[in-house]
Amino acid sequence: MDKYRSFSFTKHFKLFGIISLIMISVGLVSLVMTLCGAMGAFNFDIDFAGGTTFEFQIPESVKVDKAVTDRVAEIYQQTIGDPASSVTASGTNGIRLKALMLDDQQVEKVRDAIAGEYNVDIEKDYQVERVSASVGHDLTKAAFMASLVAVILILIYIGFRFEFRSGLAAICALVHDLLVMLSMYVIFRIPFNINFIAAALTILGYSINATIVVFDRIRENRRTMRTGNFAVIVDTSIWDTMTRSINTTITTLIVMVMLLIFGVSSIRNFALPLCIGIICGCYSSVCISGPLWNNFNRGRVQR
Repeated sequence: MDKYRSFSFTKHFKLFGIISLIMISVGLVSLVMTLCGAMGAFNFDIDFAGGTTFEFQIPESVKVDKAVTDRVAEIYQQTIGDPASSVTASGTNGIRLKALMLDDQQVEKVRDAIAGEYNVDIEKDYQVERVSASVGHDLTKAAFMASLVAVILILIYIGFRFEFRSGLAAICALVHDLLVMLSMYVIFRIPFNINFIAAALTILGYSINATIVVFDRIRENRRTMRTGNFAVIVDTSIWDTMTRSINTTITTLIVMVMLLIFGVSSIRNFALPLCIGIICGCYSSVCISGPLWNNFNRGRVQR
């Protein structure tokens, strides 16, 4: 890394800012649209939007492939008259069908039609779950409150351990990471369900940990480096922790990529946002948080 140390992250902060604005633009616009009442930006699952989920375990003699899922979607449309929200494979020989909220009579019609097509034992190989729109609204509020409380507590902790300006820089980096993850949910049409809360809080924890490592080195270097130029201290500290940041990111990504490759669809929908968030957390801790702290500190005399 020594031969690259001449590169200054603080001097190129405007470039990193432009890159970040591009990455967060989709998520930010989609979030604003959703808050204004437009629900088409995110692929809301029934956890948030409300609806009905059917789970069938079909006989092992039938291979669950696109032809089967297409046939299940066709049966559903013929039975109800409206298309299903999604039909996907689940586990080894399972089928998951998601649709709008149905009444008891409609649920029985769909169950009997699909179970009859594939000889499903409805006593042990079938289950249905319904989530009302009000429950989805409560989950949305819970996701927002969980993220908000986490951000506030992190701001208090960072402000107490370092200084208030560093806390603001860290929070800006965290908001940046969440917006990038929201952008990926929109671009890749990842189902927006309860997994988002777990993924978002995981990314918040990972990102702030990487940022604290950089900030801790900045604090140490402020005591030992004989310079009044805070930008030099920030750049030096970032390069001091660069190897650690890269190694931690790569080793964590290896695990996530294995889940992405070998996991079932529900696991992949959780692992993909985590992969993106881990990369973004490394980027923000190196290229955003430290240089942003330096911008907040401009005009102050370093001691």
